[in-house]
Amino acid sequence: MKKWTVLTLVLFALTVVLSACGGNANNNAGNAGNAGNAAEGANGAANSGEAKKRVVLVTPEKIGVNQFFTQMVEGLDKAAAEFNLETKVIESADPTQVEQNLRAAVAEKYDLIITAAFSAADALKKVATENPDQPFAIIDTVVDAPNVRSIEFREHEAAYLLGAAAGLSTKTGTVGAVVAMDVPLLGKYTSGFDQGLKSVKPDAKFLVNFVGSFTDPAKAKELALLQQSQGADFVAGMSAVGDSGVFEAAKEKGFYTAGQDTDRTGEDPEHVVLSQLKETDTVTYETAKDFAAGNFTYGSISYGLKENGVGITFVTAESSSPLSPFVGQENVDKLKKIRDDIVSGAVTVKNPLAP
Repeated sequence: MKKWTVLTLVLFALTVVLSACGGNANNNAGNAGNAGNAAEGANGAANSGEAKKRVVLVTPEKIGVNQFFTQMVEGLDKAAAEFNLETKVIESADPTQVEQNLRAAVAEKYDLIITAAFSAADALKKVATENPDQPFAIIDTVVDAPNVRSIEFREHEAAYLLGAAAGLSTKTGTVGAVVAMDVPLLGKYTSGFDQGLKSVKPDAKFLVNFVGSFTDPAKAKELALLQQSQGADFVAGMSAVGDSGVFEAAKEKGFYTAGQDTDRTGEDPEHVVLSQLKETDTVTYETAKDFAAGNFTYGSISYGLKENGVGITFVTAESSSPLSPFVGQENVDKLKKIRDDIVSGAVTVKNPLAP
């Protein structure tokens, strides 16, 4: 019995040893697998944790007051989604806050700081000069600094189309424009409009009145009523927020009008029959896209009819509103030909700001 007992103990010991060896082998394999998974996870984390480029938009006024700036936010949001950007909007209560908000954006170390409008130009010039290594961009005006991209619009080209539309459509031979302020930038609107108007109706009368503000609908309405009393059957709104006052006047007196920057025809298709478009969403998107792709350059660039940066409804862009009989499809077809001639260079629209 002792022999069997000894033999049994020996066999039992061998079983334990073999089991232990096999278990260690399995554990080592498992550890190796876990190490591989951990390494793979670390690589994935590194990839997903790659620092996003950070872009901020500093506006010279509150968002929602002027569609010009609302569109810019839409363009920035689109770029953020498509190019994995971290973005932020800093709204200024008024232009006097732009400088401090630009400084705040610099302090927060944003990779690209975008602002807009001539009301922000002086503040940007000062802050950009003090921060020569910080990239900036400004939309709708020019700031001459080596670290600033300035994006301009050839508004005079779109205004030419709007003036031509007015000339082709007017029944009285008198048209007008209610303009925010008598400043050089807005001269591109009135000059372009006048050139287009006279190209199709040389004897047309063009009335121009200035509101003195970008945010005074009551004054804009008063001036639109004045122009209507002087025989204008079409009055273009060129007064930013004030355009709503022009629209009210058109509805009350039964004349026709046009909005600015975005398609405003949906607000009153019977009277707001056209809109001069400025695609601020497009240029904001393209600016952020260039920065994300490493293609960002400084200096001045411009967007006109050729680049689809400006235009008018029904001619360069579709509208959800019905086309007004006041304008009519026959005139739209003529305007499309004029648009093509401007793009090809067959028709030259003079820029009043050019040397």
